[in-house]
Amino acid sequence: MPRLHAETAMLPEGWATDVVIDVDARGAITAVTRDAPATGCERLAGAVIPGIPNLHSHAFQRAMAGLTEIAGPGDDSFWTWRDIMYRFLDRLGPRDIEAIATQLYVELVKQGYTAVAEFHYLHNDRGGGAYEEPTTLADSICAAAGASGIGLTLLPVLYQAGGFGGEPPRPGQARFVLATDAYLRLVETLLRRHRGDSQIRIGIAPHSLRAVAPAALAESCAAITRLDDKAPIHIHIAEQRREVEECQAWAGQRPVEWLLAHADVDRRWCAVHATHMTENEALGLAKSGAVVGLCPTTEANLGDGVFDLARFTQAQGALGIGSDSNVSVSPVEELRWLEYGQRLTRGARNLFAPTPDTSTGAALLRAALTGGARACGRNIGAIAVGHRADLVILDRDHPILVARGGDQLIDAWVFAGNERCVRHVMIGGHWLVRDFCHAHEEQARADFTRVMTRLLAAS
Repeated sequence: MPRLHAETAMLPEGWATDVVIDVDARGAITAVTRDAPATGCERLAGAVIPGIPNLHSHAFQRAMAGLTEIAGPGDDSFWTWRDIMYRFLDRLGPRDIEAIATQLYVELVKQGYTAVAEFHYLHNDRGGGAYEEPTTLADSICAAAGASGIGLTLLPVLYQAGGFGGEPPRPGQARFVLATDAYLRLVETLLRRHRGDSQIRIGIAPHSLRAVAPAALAESCAAITRLDDKAPIHIHIAEQRREVEECQAWAGQRPVEWLLAHADVDRRWCAVHATHMTENEALGLAKSGAVVGLCPTTEANLGDGVFDLARFTQAQGALGIGSDSNVSVSPVEELRWLEYGQRLTRGARNLFAPTPDTSTGAALLRAALTGGARACGRNIGAIAVGHRADLVILDRDHPILVARGGDQLIDAWVFAGNERCVRHVMIGGHWLVRDFCHAHEEQARADFTRVMTRLLAAS
């Protein structure tokens, strides 16, 4: 059982020096002692912060990064990008998905993410038929998480329609589609298989209101509540203006408005994107306790729009960050662009700082730690008793961090940390990154290279 001594650490109550962190055999923190001697401890040189939760990822899309940036005829948008994505995933088998996800997760860990909520909507084979083992592709994601060491919240996706009102699924969506009973059997199998595994959490993800009819949404939420009443529930919502318009045409209500009126939205829920909300919707979502999952690099890449951060935070809404399409694997880039998007639209600076003379970067990080942990449904995001020993050690010798301490160091990392600043990473009491290197990175890169060489040669 490791005893760790941190020169300086970011605790829930603020920064502290000479912190001893005791960790048990299951990877949980059992004691945190301030102003303690380093006798008998492993010394951690650098600034120690909690590992960062990534609350929204589509792992296979990492292999598409940079492949969708050639303009096509007419207006290019989320919807044209989506068609490219459908064609790309038609080529992927279970081993491809595992290799891509493993490479992604290794990259995420090296950047300071120690947990990921995988919004996993690939269930079927390339023709849309069922695998003999229904969990085949979910197992690929679990294997990738195991190889990389990242904590996993696996969110199998319920996807049944091609649009609001039960439009038939499009051919490109065939790999996503499951009947509700088959979907719930999949979820129950995964819950049973991974019960007691401290590194894997199972929840559900009704894909969106356009892809899941009201009855199926209600049935799946009721079922997960019976099986595990604390399991996370994630949903894409109000990401695109067209989605809002189509929802209004279908139901006479906007997406968030409809969800709040028809589902028991509470702290288990994560509303991913929620880009286009009215003031009443933002207030209602904040009051519900749901976390908003923001993915600024993907939202910018897809032209989704800019989330109204001021309105939501004024209502004391909870938020976290995710890498979504994985065009970026850096948590500080998500945090940076969360703030920069607001600066560009409002023409002002340091907008997320809660009070004068407080740190914007540290405020962003603390919000992402708290909201991300809740959305992942795991005891993470804090250096505190009962939480997982997920620790990130920043390199205080890095030129951008040198001679900085406390919140000033976090500001430097968030707003100027463009090179590697994460020196070591521990997840669940185990070191995964030492001196910038992940134990599995060479094998992960070799497997990923083989997959990408084949995929791109065939394109």
